[in-house]
Amino acid sequence: MKAKSNTKTLAQLIDEQYGKKGTPKRDKFDKGYETFKLGAMIHDARLEKGLTQQQLAEKCGTNKAYISKVENDIKDVRISTLQKIIEVGLGGQLNLSVTL
Repeated sequence: MKAKSNTKTLAQLIDEQYGKKGTPKRDKFDKGYETFKLGAMIHDARLEKGLTQQQLAEKCGTNKAYISKVENDIKDVRISTLQKIIEVGLGGQLNLSVTL
């Protein structure tokens, strides 16, 4: 006889902890995750380019502390500043989309 597995997927755990998509608690969680993910993506791209926070800051006209705050989801970032970080600092292209 097979033992019953208690293993759950990440999606199942999030549903249990924060509710189904469309509920206020889940919407708040999803929004927070998106801002966290943005900082993590900038961090990863910076490392991939072999840049320090100081070097990235100098390239896009800001300071190391600001880059650190953006990467660690401590600071909200303006779209114009995000565009500078991505395009000037990292040599990438910023693409935004709106989903209704």
